[in-house]
Amino acid sequence: MTDPRLPDVTLIQLATRIAEALERLAPPAVPPVLLSAADAFVWQPAPPRLVPIARVSRVAIDLLKGVERQKQILLDNTLRFAAGLPANNAMLWGARGMGKSSLVKAAHAVANQRTPGSLALIEIHREDITSLPELLNLLRGEVRRCLILCDDLSFEREDSDYKALKSILEGGIEGRPDNVLFYATSNRRHLMPRAMIENERSTAINPSEATEEKVSLSDRFGLWIGFHNCDQETFFAMIDGYAASMGLPIDVDAMHAQAVEWSVTRGSRSGRVAWQFVQDLAGKLGVAAG
Repeated sequence: MTDPRLPDVTLIQLATRIAEALERLAPPAVPPVLLSAADAFVWQPAPPRLVPIARVSRVAIDLLKGVERQKQILLDNTLRFAAGLPANNAMLWGARGMGKSSLVKAAHAVANQRTPGSLALIEIHREDITSLPELLNLLRGEVRRCLILCDDLSFEREDSDYKALKSILEGGIEGRPDNVLFYATSNRRHLMPRAMIENERSTAINPSEATEEKVSLSDRFGLWIGFHNCDQETFFAMIDGYAASMGLPIDVDAMHAQAVEWSVTRGSRSGRVAWQFVQDLAGKLGVAAG
């Protein structure tokens, strides 16, 4: 009931201030999704938006050596999804620097080369995994197919993020949208350190159930694609491919000798080490990047 002692003007001003206060408390409006703005985006949860990426840092798929089987499996899965056919979420796990994230970006490029605009690549950072349901809700109902990539996914401590991700991938009432596929890369097969799994086994009342709970997240990925350390022959093949693509004017035997020394100083052989060596060699030879 209106207080008769308050003039109408005062009541209007009071109502206006209350409405303005409520508007300030309300969460900001989520901007519309413009998947046509680019072929690749980075998800930013605060405020929620997709940031278009004009140029993706990627390596051509033909230059990825020593991972032929992994390349074919992931490429086939990605092309099926881009064509509107059923496909699986994929976990790429294993040795550092062997081209896990490079392969995802390369497969995305191939899909869009064959059918321009068919597939959008969206990168989500590990620390933003809890906002994945919000991202999926934004993408739900969109016509364009979307490939979400979380690079270097792992869980270092006791948190509930892995449970949330587990339910998102296949569980829940709504489930994963038909136009969305989720790829993750990790150095760990089960996304968490062995010590964390062993600790659960040693302290739980039912050790087997505790272990199953910790490793069951990886079961939500239909594809497990392993990457392993390469031998010297494969390492040379990687270097030869990169060097040929840049047209480096150097004798192959001399290049291989330098590559061996480079890998020894790095303590490993991998696609990343090969790429870093070729970049260094190109700089010394005065060859600009293509």
